[in-house]
Amino acid sequence: MAEQILKVNGVEICAESFGKPTDPAILLIMGAQMSMLWWEEEFCQRIAKAGRFVIRFDNRDVGRSTTYEVGQPGYTFEDMADDAVHVLDAFGVQQAHVVGMSMGGMLTQIIALRHPERVRTIILHATSNFAPDLPPIDEKLMEFFSNMGEINWEDEHEVLAVAVASSKVLIGSKHPFDEARVRELAQIDIARSNHYASKNNHAFVTASEPYLLRTAEIAVPALVIHGTEDLLIPFAHALHLANNIPGAVLLTLEGTGHELPRGDWDIVIEAILKHTSGRRVRL
Repeated sequence: MAEQILKVNGVEICAESFGKPTDPAILLIMGAQMSMLWWEEEFCQRIAKAGRFVIRFDNRDVGRSTTYEVGQPGYTFEDMADDAVHVLDAFGVQQAHVVGMSMGGMLTQIIALRHPERVRTIILHATSNFAPDLPPIDEKLMEFFSNMGEINWEDEHEVLAVAVASSKVLIGSKHPFDEARVRELAQIDIARSNHYASKNNHAFVTASEPYLLRTAEIAVPALVIHGTEDLLIPFAHALHLANNIPGAVLLTLEGTGHELPRGDWDIVIEAILKHTSGRRVRL
């Protein structure tokens, strides 16, 4: 199905689906500053062909969804979590398996606590509940971002170069960096965005209720997926989530960074399909 602009929760959200609406639904939520394109189309199609109804969407301030003045997002993480639930409403889905990567995984945790009746299972990929005793971002990344300097967001060539470099610094040692593919996706992402610089607003979003302090209350089956060489959200965060969420299962991706490389697709898709194969929960 082609991209759709959904008017939900007082904003416009761009979404797209793959597969049959009669199949169990999987909602994909991408991380900060990343549009739904980074759930690559082939990745979505492979899951759909295995008997799932896959939905991906642009969070606020990325892609074709509503954008705000840079530095003034005017919404909370709870609003973003509610957006995801309203996307399900728009597609006529009562319950879904929710898959979140990085910030999307944080939103997934909020959804599981704020809207438990809408969630069948959750999959948390390269994410955290950011407990205060967990290790911070790696110094290598801190140095990279601190040396980035001011970016001219009106210069597409500069913005594209930054997007590619930012992706490259996040990878692990297991898989080679597919620069050509990243560059292609980034070019499409920049071209289709309402206001590409607004993606930086995700760094300013706050929460009005500390849902992430309540991770142990999550009452749906959880799968935690994490790379051992993640420099942005170190692997210790995954161990903490897996130990904190009752009954959670951990899938370790040895040598993978903060990424979803094509070389991991087979194992990740297999894990998603296995985790989402249960029966529908009664409402």
